[in-house]
Amino acid sequence: MPANTTSAAARDGAAVPDGPAAVPDEAVAPLLRGITVLRRLTEADGGALSLSALERATGLARSTVDRLVATLARMDYVRLDGRDVHLAPRLMELGNAYLAALRLPALLAGRADALADELDESVSLAVGDRDGIRFIHQATRRRAMSLSFRIGDLLPAERTAPGPLFAAGWTPADWHRWHERRAADPRDDRFPALPPREHVSADAEFERRAARAAVDGWALDDQLIEPGLVAISVPVRAPGTGWARGTGWAADTGWAVGAAEVAGAGNVAGAREMAGAGDVEGAADVAGAREMAGAGDVARAREAAGAGDMAGAGDVVCVASVVSHTSRHTAPDLRSALLPRLRAAVAAMEDDLRTAPPAHPGPPPAGLAVWTGASKQELGREFVESLARGLTVLTAFGEGRAALTLTEIARATGLTRASARRALITHEHAGLVAPAPDRTYALTPRVLSLGFPPLSRTSLPEIAQPHLTTLAGRVHESAALAVLSDTGDEIQYTARAAGGRVLSARVTVGTRLPAHATALGRVLLADRPDATASPVLRRVREEGHALVDEELEAGLRAVAVPVRDRAGRVVAAVNIAMHAARGTTEECLTRVLPELRHTADLVEAELRVAGRFCRVAVV
Repeated sequence: MPANTTSAAARDGAAVPDGPAAVPDEAVAPLLRGITVLRRLTEADGGALSLSALERATGLARSTVDRLVATLARMDYVRLDGRDVHLAPRLMELGNAYLAALRLPALLAGRADALADELDESVSLAVGDRDGIRFIHQATRRRAMSLSFRIGDLLPAERTAPGPLFAAGWTPADWHRWHERRAADPRDDRFPALPPREHVSADAEFERRAARAAVDGWALDDQLIEPGLVAISVPVRAPGTGWARGTGWAADTGWAVGAAEVAGAGNVAGAREMAGAGDVEGAADVAGAREMAGAGDVARAREAAGAGDMAGAGDVVCVASVVSHTSRHTAPDLRSALLPRLRAAVAAMEDDLRTAPPAHPGPPPAGLAVWTGASKQELGREFVESLARGLTVLTAFGEGRAALTLTEIARATGLTRASARRALITHEHAGLVAPAPDRTYALTPRVLSLGFPPLSRTSLPEIAQPHLTTLAGRVHESAALAVLSDTGDEIQYTARAAGGRVLSARVTVGTRLPAHATALGRVLLADRPDATASPVLRRVREEGHALVDEELEAGLRAVAVPVRDRAGRVVAAVNIAMHAARGTTEECLTRVLPELRHTADLVEAELRVAGRFCRVAVV
C-alpha cells in the first residue's frame, strides 16, 4: 500500500473527522493504487500525464505504475500515446453507473435544460458530497465568457450557492469534518476545479449562510468562487423518504456523508411561508434564527424559524442553480428576477419526481468480470486482475439497481462473495461505496472523481481520432471523420489520420466538400427522411456503406460507413480514401470495408458511453 493513498483521498475533499483513516486489513492494495492513478489523471490538464509524471504524482514505483496502466489500458479505461497516458471515454461507464442508479439526471435534466433556454443562463444540478458539492448535470450557455465547470467537478460547499442548502442538514460530525478540512486546506488546493482562495473567510460566515438558507429555502453565491461569478440555488426535494427508497434512486447525498438519510435542508417550507406571509411573529422568529446562526447552531435556527415540524417535506436530493456573471445580473437581481422562475422550475422537477414510475432495471447483469481471467492468462503479471475485478464491481450498479446486496454484486460480476466483499471494503475506504439500508451497498457521488469531469467534455472528433490513427496504420491509407453541414449540402472534415504513403488523400480538418459527390456525404444524406427519393441514397441505406470511385477527383476512391449515436441516428461518417491504382473496387470492399466497419463500431461504443449523460459535440 503506498504511503500517500490517504492523502490522495484527502485531495478529493475526503477529510476524516478523527484524522487519517487506517487502511482496512482486507482492502485490496492494487485496487486502491489503481484508483489513485485514475484520480491523478482526472486532476491533470486534459486528463493526461506522462508515465514519469504519473509516477511522481502517485508516489508509486515506476514498475507498479506500468502494470496499473497496462491493466487500465486493457480495460479501455486509458490509452497510451507514446509515453503519455490519456483517460479514455470507456472509463465513463463507472460514473454512468452512479448517475443511472441516482436517476436524477434522467428525470430532471430536461427541466434544467429548458430553464437554461428560457433564461439564457447556465443551469446546473448538484448533489452533496461530504463537505462539498458535486455537479451531476450542466446546461451551459455558449458564450465567450462561459463556465468551465463540468459534470463530476467537486467544489467546497462554502464557496457555492448549493453548499449552504446542503449544510443546513449537516450533522455535528459533518460540521466537524468541514472545520477540519478548512483548517488543513485554507486555500482550497484540494479542489482542482477552482482557483485557489485568495482571502480566507471566517468559518462563522458559512455557518450563518447555512442557517439563513434553512430559513429562506434558497441561497446565493455573490462572487465567492471568483470575481464576476454569481449564482442562486433552490433545493429539489423528494416527495418523501419512503418513496425515495421505494423507487431505488435515493442513493444520493445521504450516502455521500456515510448515512442512509440526510435531514434535508429543504425541511423549511413552513419557515418560508411564515417569512413570506408578513407574519410579524414569524418574521421575528426568522430574525432570531439568523442571530442564532452566528453561533453556528443551524438546527436551532431551523427550529426558531418554525421549521422544526416539517413532516410533510421531503429530503433534499439535489440543488438546482442558475449561474451568471455580474455584467448580466447582480446578486440582488438574481433574487428578484430569476428566483421566482427557478422556484417554478424546481416545483415542476418535484412534480416529476412525485409522478415518476419505479425504475425498471431489466435483466440483472451476470459475469461482468469473467473476462479478466483470460486477460490475466494472456498478459501474465502485467495484468493486475484484482484491479480489473475491483473496478468492475462498480458497474454492477445502475438504474433499478441503486442498492445491491453482497450476493447480488457477486452474481452480477461473477466474483466469489469473498472477492466481492474485499472489493466493497476497498471502495468504501476510498469513499466510492457506502452501506445502505437492509444490508445493501450504494455508490456515492465520489465515483464521478474517476475520470468523469475531463471526459464529460469529450467531443466526437476526440473519441474518433485514436481509432482513425489505428485504422490508417492497419490499412496504410488515409482515414477521416466528417459531419453534415447545417445546410445539408456539404460535409465538413472533423478528424483525420494519414496513411503514411507518398501519394495519399491529404484533406485538412475543417475542409468542406459537396456532400452528394463524396462517400462520406452519401452515407450522411442516406439517413435523412427524404433519402428514399434517390436511388443512389436508397442503395447506400440498404447496404450500410457508400463507395465513390473517381467521381470527386480522378484517381481518388473512397468508401465510407456511418457512425450512429445512442438513439441510432447517423451523426457522422468515417471513410478510407486511396488511389484507385492500389486495387480494384472489389478488393476495396473485401479488404478495407471490414476494417472500416470495425473502427465505426469502436467509435460508436465509446460514443454510447460518453453520450449517456453528457452532450457530445460532433465538431
